[in-house]
Amino acid sequence: MKIRTVCTCPLEIVHDIMRGKWKTIIVFQLRNGGMGLAELERGIEGITQKMLLQHLGELRAFGLIGKIEPDGYPLRVTYFLTERGEKLLRAVRIMQDIGVEYMLENGQAGILERKGIIPAAEGIPTKK
Repeated sequence: MKIRTVCTCPLEIVHDIMRGKWKTIIVFQLRNGGMGLAELERGIEGITQKMLLQHLGELRAFGLIGKIEPDGYPLRVTYFLTERGEKLLRAVRIMQDIGVEYMLENGQAGILERKGIIPAAEGIPTKK
């Protein structure tokens, strides 16, 4: 992860940290508590394990997520949001809400229903 050393705005740093297709989705997936690697991979459609591990490492490097590696076998690594990650989650939830509104306005309620983001009863497109 390349973070610029000279910037004119703190948002430039956050942009550098969160750059990439999957990072906001990973943060959102961890919203309900810790998850293992396989669970995260199953919950993020289209991500490869290699990319997931790369993004988890980058998010850990900046202190947005933590990792618990208990001793013993079987090895069950758990990833979780740190305090900083919880702060970022608030922004990600707002982004999610804006995305849901947009998808509903553009007739994509079925996708939201299939993913369990909205109940089937709310799946009425609002665009005329």
